[in-house]
Amino acid sequence: MDDFGVMMLSWEFPPRIIGGIAPHVYELSKALAKMGATVYVLTCDFPGAPEYEEIDGVRVYRVDSYKFPTPDFATWTSMMNVNLQIRAAEALASAGGKIQVIHAHDWLVANASIGLKHMFRVPLIATIHSTEHGRRKGIHNDYQKMISSTETWLTREAWRVICCSSHMMREVTTTLLVPNDRIDVIPNGIDTSPYEAPYDKDAFRARFALKNEKLVLYVGRLVQEKGVGLLAEAIPRVLHDIDAKFVIVGEGYMKDQIVKRVDEMGVARKTYIPGFLDTNTVRLLFRTADVCVIPSLYEPFGIVALEAMAARTPIVTTGAGGLGEILEHDISAFIVNPTVESIAGGIKRVLSNTTYANSLRQIAYDRVSSLYKWSAIAESTRSIYERTISEYDSGTWKPR
Repeated sequence: MDDFGVMMLSWEFPPRIIGGIAPHVYELSKALAKMGATVYVLTCDFPGAPEYEEIDGVRVYRVDSYKFPTPDFATWTSMMNVNLQIRAAEALASAGGKIQVIHAHDWLVANASIGLKHMFRVPLIATIHSTEHGRRKGIHNDYQKMISSTETWLTREAWRVICCSSHMMREVTTTLLVPNDRIDVIPNGIDTSPYEAPYDKDAFRARFALKNEKLVLYVGRLVQEKGVGLLAEAIPRVLHDIDAKFVIVGEGYMKDQIVKRVDEMGVARKTYIPGFLDTNTVRLLFRTADVCVIPSLYEPFGIVALEAMAARTPIVTTGAGGLGEILEHDISAFIVNPTVESIAGGIKRVLSNTTYANSLRQIAYDRVSSLYKWSAIAESTRSIYERTISEYDSGTWKPR
């Protein structure tokens, strides 16, 4: 199939970056467009971002997600889906049949995606980046039940379901009851070229740490499942033996708690928690850090690992979930137990042994630059689109 069209729906897309979905959709959509596909992305607005723009051949539409006041996140999500569906329907109608597949990224855009599927009789693909059951270690209240039920609804409406790791596939099969023969595993990817540009490392490093301090980096959401609380508790144990500065980048409901805790432990001066930072600054931090810590308790894949690998930063991680499929202990990372003692020990091991750290960083870089190219991820995704379109063409489910 030489030409095909896809419409992706995602609640986040640069410059709106909440987690790993934004870079995934951004890079995948560009790689597909580079292959000759017609690619539309429907997403939420962001201050300063245009309502419509073309990025490397990708047509990006941003809809107003804040015009109508809402009392809670669930209501906001419902209203966002209404606005997404209206704008997406207009784009689909004007595409003149060029869009052959709708691709939904996670439960937050399920309502709009499923509505469009039935309005236009276009097959739906769903990528499940994580599940509510996995994030919360079970379903404990009605709010979580609503999200899990929406995830189940989306996967049942989807022609094919894509997961980013074998770990995630098992989770989707077990918790959402999706048969294995409807699931495809395609990993996330990374573009290593932005991590190669020259920069003044000493000047940049001086913004975050003193010359005598080792720079320990965490990048991710500040939430319980990412293990950032364990990392915070490990800081005094590391500082007992090594002079270091901990830079904890990200936003989340645990931010105030982490700030308070490092102050209580007397290590606030050795900890910098800047919140959200722009993409270029984060990339330079990866390149500058002496170690990147990924202490996740739950991780469907772990894009942050690819970023650290691309930046040649040695990694200390719990290896949770999909991380264990990307990294190998003592080869491409130092894998620890999800405890304060083990995390602190892993950090000290890497920071105190330069030869060992250099070995980890080089092997990790060699692997990420060969196995996780976006061109390969896009080709695998394209094959799923082609299979879906072929099955659709030979079936009876067509526009009325």
